[in-house]
Amino acid sequence: MSQQIDEAARALEAGQLVAFPTETVYGLGADAENPAAVAAIYAAKGRPQDHPVIVHLAPEAPLDYWACDIPQEAHALADAFWPGPLTMILKRAANIPDAVSGGQDTVGLRSPSHPVALALLRAFKGGKGGVAAPSANKFGHVSPTLAQHVQDEFGADGSVAMVLDGGAAQVGIESTIVDLSRLDTHGPVLLRPGHISAEAIAAVIDRLPAAPDAAAPRASGTLESHYAPHTPVAMQERAALLDTLAALAGAGRKVALIHYTDLPPTHAAQRLPATPDGFAHALYAALRAMDGQGADVILVEAPPQDGAWLGVNDRLRRAAHGSTGIVHGLLNKQTVIC
Repeated sequence: MSQQIDEAARALEAGQLVAFPTETVYGLGADAENPAAVAAIYAAKGRPQDHPVIVHLAPEAPLDYWACDIPQEAHALADAFWPGPLTMILKRAANIPDAVSGGQDTVGLRSPSHPVALALLRAFKGGKGGVAAPSANKFGHVSPTLAQHVQDEFGADGSVAMVLDGGAAQVGIESTIVDLSRLDTHGPVLLRPGHISAEAIAAVIDRLPAAPDAAAPRASGTLESHYAPHTPVAMQERAALLDTLAALAGAGRKVALIHYTDLPPTHAAQRLPATPDGFAHALYAALRAMDGQGADVILVEAPPQDGAWLGVNDRLRRAAHGSTGIVHGLLNKQTVIC
């Protein structure tokens, strides 16, 4: 892997795209200080130009090169959670191109904990560079948690110079994003839930992050429709789910099922762990596998609604956005466009 890491670092320095594993999902990386390379990420993904990307840093990289007006809370959170699945939104330093920020005056920064990601970041520009890296998939689709998922997305178009294989992503959903750019006026704001909870953040900075407001910075993965397979997704509580399964079977519809409690066996069902961390780890791989089964709908048993499941529920809600009425349409043999 050492030789591959060096090759990948050289590719990044040459302005090419490199996919690499993090503990959350696989990222599609480019030199964050090279606007043309960052533009290549947007082109490869089909990503809107105003949708910012996250810059990944080695743990030793100085924050004040990338951000300005850094509050003490940012240093405290970095000490507590970096390397790890926490992204902080800070005021962007003047020397950092706005290509990574979607034209905003803020920048998203994090230091991932995956050993391959850390090795790459330390090899790239001697550990002083930043790698802009959204998830390594077409925009809005399910994020990749395996190197093969990246190959499935980009293997045919030649846009990615290298894919570093670091095995399955441990966390399985994207990083928590907390906005610290408006502490004086809005306090900390939780823009995207993830593995690190709002309560864990509050335990470090003595302030519970608020929900996003209308003036919050745009951030990765916060659109209403996101993380979605091509097959429509519907999420239901257990009792309604059992009724829906029976009705769809009677209507001759093909259903793929993701659940975590005991349910009657079905030919296309996948049971995920009944814990928030286990469910998150397996979710995207399950959605991708079921997306290729030719089902009319992917039914998901709704997880619990308590805070520990906030990140999972956020991803499922976005994956199912726009599919309202899909079950009713299938039962009535209507053509539903989602």
